[in-house]
Amino acid sequence: MPFTRQALCRSHVILVGAAALGFALWLLVYRSLAPLADALVDGLGLPPGERLTEAVRFFAYDTPKIFWLVALIMFTMGVVRTFFAPERTRTLLAGRREGVGNVMAALVGVVTPFCSCSAVPLFVGLISAGVPLGVAFSFLIAAPMVNEVALGLLVGLVGWKIALVYAAFGLGVAIVGGIVIGRLRLETWLQRWVLDLRVQAATTSCSSTSWTVRQRLQTGLQAMREGLARLAPWVLIGVGLGAFLHGYVPATLLATLMGGGAWWSVPAATLIGVPLYANAASIMPLVETLLDKGLPLGTVLAFMMSVTALSLPEALILRNILTLRLLALFFGSVALGIMGVGFVFNALIG
Repeated sequence: MPFTRQALCRSHVILVGAAALGFALWLLVYRSLAPLADALVDGLGLPPGERLTEAVRFFAYDTPKIFWLVALIMFTMGVVRTFFAPERTRTLLAGRREGVGNVMAALVGVVTPFCSCSAVPLFVGLISAGVPLGVAFSFLIAAPMVNEVALGLLVGLVGWKIALVYAAFGLGVAIVGGIVIGRLRLETWLQRWVLDLRVQAATTSCSSTSWTVRQRLQTGLQAMREGLARLAPWVLIGVGLGAFLHGYVPATLLATLMGGGAWWSVPAATLIGVPLYANAASIMPLVETLLDKGLPLGTVLAFMMSVTALSLPEALILRNILTLRLLALFFGSVALGIMGVGFVFNALIG
């Protein structure tokens, strides 16, 4: 039985009110995660500054943070799918507008301060909503690599001109990389459950007049449960590995392995950065240390971009979403773009 206009309006008001209250509670918990992680480490009696302490602190904060983000994003996308058919989204962002979609997705990444792992849930949400694969990849690349936190810290470290050039190159890597992947039409290289999620979204989406508030919320909760169940083991493995690397890899060793000003320093810095895992804020002290040790700026920026945009923990999580071929193509194309940025910076500044 179709809703009357008055009943539909009341339904939307209830949904908006429930969403606002739920997000306020979500945000309260999210902002409590860092103090809770610190309290846990302090309660364990671990000595401050030790490698084990930093590894435990990293795991205690990043694990619930990513799970909390997965819960919010998958629930939100589940509710959103009850309003909009995926075909409408694809029509808006695909075809002749695909380049515009890549630019928009990359710019959205700039204002979302996600690390490489915590950007994955929103990437899945975009895919499930019918956003073209290349456009979603532009977001996945830009979100951890170019955001307001990274740019603000870079301004203080190397000046606004270099920070602006870094932002331009980073966005260029995200946009071009997304366009290249999109033009290859590799949607069939997604894992089967992700493809099924798209099909499910297409078959369950309908007009806003045929869903009650209860049904929308139930759909969101179901999407959240499925997302958490699917990603949980990979998040635990990925963050656990990232915590170990974060706590036990010293800066002096990294500086030595990068080779100083040798011609191969940029590829070495990029490859060394891939196994590591950190967000833009936590990697900046290491960036400053490497610059102080005399490494060329392009080499250090290539390292920073690879740590934030590519990481082994991210690869472990993405492996449950992408087939091995698509994962290798994604990492390879972005790594080549990062190396190009490093070589350009070294040539212009060195």
